[in-house]
Amino acid sequence: MITLKSEREIDLMRKAGQAVALLLDEMEKMVRPGISTKELDKYAESRCKELGVIPVFKGYHGFPASVCISVNEQIVHGIPSSKKILKEGDIVGLDFGVSYEGWFGDSARTVPVGKINAVAQKLMDATKKSLHLGIEQCFEGNRVFDIGYAVQNYVESLGYSVVREFVGHGIGRALHEDPQVPNFGARGKGIPLKVGMVLAIEPMVNIGGPEVVVLDDGWTAVTKDKSLSAHFEHTVAITPAGPEILTLAKTE
Repeated sequence: MITLKSEREIDLMRKAGQAVALLLDEMEKMVRPGISTKELDKYAESRCKELGVIPVFKGYHGFPASVCISVNEQIVHGIPSSKKILKEGDIVGLDFGVSYEGWFGDSARTVPVGKINAVAQKLMDATKKSLHLGIEQCFEGNRVFDIGYAVQNYVESLGYSVVREFVGHGIGRALHEDPQVPNFGARGKGIPLKVGMVLAIEPMVNIGGPEVVVLDDGWTAVTKDKSLSAHFEHTVAITPAGPEILTLAKTE
């Protein structure tokens, strides 16, 4: 069941989203060769207490950390570890969500570790652009697959592939609500978009094929062919004036 949010409810989600953006900004500044993914996770969890928000990934269906941190061929749901040390040339996906007064915000970005090669940079740039092309479709009267079509059409035109096993979603009083928001699909299909809907749009794009394998930890999803993957996500409200990104960072 899809729930439409009031202006007041969207304002609370905006506050959650601002906290997510702030902490992603801070984590991104911490990313460097030699830091462990566990250090990033511990920092985010401690900052949530200072900001008066709740990290919502920890304990979600048993996930053991506050941030999903996925490196190189890891697509999503990477578990932070003191043994996972970032090195020069890596790319790292930071996926993070919080709740504020019972309302949720969720965002992700992929960032470089030190100096990266042009292949990795182009993948990251394309994935981020595909997210914004999808967001541009968030007007009342469009349909949910218009978002996925915009993402898929752009990404595949560059020779990349879109992950299909994981999709975007509605968000509000729960982290995952209806509807699902695939990053692929036929234009003009799917449910109509309406003012008051809030969606987490999150393309995951691979240099190689779209196939996914989940590791033995039951969480970490990697590309089957071990190719690089990038992930960007924003929480977006559909307003009478069009899309509003609730997790927009000051760096964007």
